[in-house]
Amino acid sequence: MSPHGGVPGGLPHAAGPLRARTIGGMSFLRRRSATPAGPDFDVLAMDPGDWPGNLGAGLLPAPDGSCQGVFLRYDLFGGRGPAMIIGNLPEGSPARETAEGEIPFEVAQLLLALDNEEEVTVVGSEDTPVLQGDNLLIVRRLKLSEGRISCVQFDRSDGVLVTIAAWDRPITDDLYALLKPLPAELFQQG
Repeated sequence: MSPHGGVPGGLPHAAGPLRARTIGGMSFLRRRSATPAGPDFDVLAMDPGDWPGNLGAGLLPAPDGSCQGVFLRYDLFGGRGPAMIIGNLPEGSPARETAEGEIPFEVAQLLLALDNEEEVTVVGSEDTPVLQGDNLLIVRRLKLSEGRISCVQFDRSDGVLVTIAAWDRPITDDLYALLKPLPAELFQQG
């Protein structure tokens, strides 16, 4: 087992052997063995046009080919590494299931992108109200044993869990204002 913990339900951290594919200016990572059709939900994330760096997206496939989640990786320009991962996991996704103290899937993805093999755990959490447009979100701020990682989670009204993991920068209210629903069609494969 990786020091980052396994993803329950048998999903590997990087969702298996990946290859890049570019759609609409975004680079997609896709499993060779299973190609999910794409999500049946809008993906709440920062619009690609609002990010001054590179952006990649990955789909988490179920054995039946359906999509069990989408994660977007925001990298800094100039090969300076990953800055943030935003995940959208619907109800029933095995990647949502974590044991006590286990880090979310998105944090594990960020650690892998950073080639950081330190064991990281969740050491606490705090619920905070945050305005996102006209909506009041109850955001769970996770405190991690690796202090350079910021992580927040919140549930959408449609049951999709959104997790944001950022490296070496705080997650501020300004970020919530930049989150937009990206249409599911943007992530369709095929």
